[in-house]
Amino acid sequence: MVDVGLVQINNSFSGQNYLPYSIACLQSYARSKLAEPERFNFLPMLYKRMPIRDIVERLASAEIAGFSTYVWNAQISLEAARRMKRRKPDLLIVFGGPHVPDHAEEFLRAHPFIDVVVHNEGERTFTEILDRFPSRDWSGMKGISYLDADGRFVASPPVDRMRDLDELPSPFLTGMFGDLMRTNPDEEWIGLWETNRGCPFKCTFCDWGSATAAKVTKFEGERLNREVDWFADHAVKYIFVCDANFGIQKRDVEIAEYVAEVRAKTGYPHGFSVQNTKNATERAYQSQKILADAKLNKGVALSMQSLDPTTLKNIKRDNISLETYFELARRFTADKVETYSDLILGLPGETYDSFCNGVDKLMRLGQHNRIQFNNCSILPNAEMGNPEYLRTFGMKTVRSEIINIHGSRDALDDDVPEVQDLVVATDSMPPADWRRSRMFSWMTAFLHFDKLFQLPLMVAHEMCGISYREIIEGFLNAGADCAVIGEVRALFEREAFSIQNGGPEYVYADEWLGIFWPADEYMFIKLTVENKLDRFYEEAGRLLARLVEPSLQVLEPAMRKLVEGGIADAVRLNAALVAKPFVRDDIRVACRYNVLAFCDALRRGQPIALREEPGDVEIQRSKSCYSDLQDWCREVVWWGNKKGAYLYINRLVPVEPELSGHY
Repeated sequence: MVDVGLVQINNSFSGQNYLPYSIACLQSYARSKLAEPERFNFLPMLYKRMPIRDIVERLASAEIAGFSTYVWNAQISLEAARRMKRRKPDLLIVFGGPHVPDHAEEFLRAHPFIDVVVHNEGERTFTEILDRFPSRDWSGMKGISYLDADGRFVASPPVDRMRDLDELPSPFLTGMFGDLMRTNPDEEWIGLWETNRGCPFKCTFCDWGSATAAKVTKFEGERLNREVDWFADHAVKYIFVCDANFGIQKRDVEIAEYVAEVRAKTGYPHGFSVQNTKNATERAYQSQKILADAKLNKGVALSMQSLDPTTLKNIKRDNISLETYFELARRFTADKVETYSDLILGLPGETYDSFCNGVDKLMRLGQHNRIQFNNCSILPNAEMGNPEYLRTFGMKTVRSEIINIHGSRDALDDDVPEVQDLVVATDSMPPADWRRSRMFSWMTAFLHFDKLFQLPLMVAHEMCGISYREIIEGFLNAGADCAVIGEVRALFEREAFSIQNGGPEYVYADEWLGIFWPADEYMFIKLTVENKLDRFYEEAGRLLARLVEPSLQVLEPAMRKLVEGGIADAVRLNAALVAKPFVRDDIRVACRYNVLAFCDALRRGQPIALREEPGDVEIQRSKSCYSDLQDWCREVVWWGNKKGAYLYINRLVPVEPELSGHY
């Protein structure tokens, strides 16, 4: 009997691990289609990072080893395969997954211990490899590349995609994970799940469309329902949907309804994460609204990537309507469903001005919850990775270790780092402008999306007509009298330089959970721990007053008094609302103006007038006490990230003006 070892190493998150769906699909298909299935014994699937020597040892008996690879596991997979081949030269090593280059000659010559690579869908191809073993005669096979006995590179035609996905047995319903879950009873699992395959879009930064071609194929509905039941029966808390465009099919609304129904009956899953389809506003809205109402998502992702027409054309997203995203944002805001927007820094054609103007536009249109600023990373099979494409747009890259946001370097004594190629400059965004854009992103997040100064920004923008961009740039250019703000800027500048020189994308803090923080969150913690927040608010209030002064000069005296008073109230109120550790007592903040209602209305997309309306804001700090700094770091700064939960619970208590107290 031939021992077969399959490896799909995924990242772990807070002690949870992904079920190795890809290799389970290979195994379930092979068991159902092999000419002689009794010839093969599948070893326990390897699904998480571990010392490389342990991987080698666990697969010691294997005669065939298959690795499913992507950016987060490519280097450890390669090193494990290299050692296995050295230990056992006759071992057949097969690599597949999105990290295998479409044009694989250079890859195979650089890694001669790999015998054959599989391109695109792997179930049929891997099964045929098993059927042909041990002859190792790959002639006539589709979907593979290899070096023949004479060292010549051979690339076969692509394999035909499965048009009837029911040909693929469900790895869940056929028991592929039974032994894995029984032998790891303390593991908490995250489910990877497909309802369809394929992507009709050709975004140049993404390898999805190139890997699957245009046509979307789908799994049968009843099968999917039974798989949702399986997740609930096995207490799988979180499901990550691997579809490129959830909502592209009409039946996706029904899938969302069924998942919500199962959640209501069983309590599972706790979370259901999807990538929204493009250009299908109504179905995307309906499916996400269902998931939000069932408390299955923490926020709806609206992934614009850029708002610049030239950039969108360069990355082949000009056929995706931005108005779709804006309409979704308006509807979700009206329904009190939180959204967050994705932008990518360093795309071809984007300039410092177009990037900052895009951020400003999103905020003006009502994105006050979160913009995620992602650095552009080159994927192996994305069109953007082609040398000619990189040359055309003058894209400069740097090799960087992959560090997950809020992740840590695992303390393994036998490991290798994973790496990525980050874009750190283009013809349209030279190195200095890339750093400025990166610093602008962090300052925007620090002030607005971490909620440290959101209320004053909103009042100043709405009442003075000053753009969000102008205010944020004002903070980046603060003078010597703003020492604390200067510290913030200095760290952002240092980290931007570090990234351009191959440093990590995030800032490590051993004393704060021992994890890597986004630079804005790192400064939030640092100012809190060093008791500098009061000085920050004093400086920020003074700086904002200077920035809005030209706008105030043209106002009538009564209006000027209203605006100045509203901004002053907003600064004091924001300072009191930010959740802090080691604080227990409830307080009241006296406000002369309705700034809290004013800003809440803006966040709902239903603006109201700023007016004199005395009232006390009762801030219920006793309901969110943090006597441990680590708990505060975890629950407020980290877990509050996407939902923007940085502020204390509060309520407005109207009072007569002469009875209003003081903070």
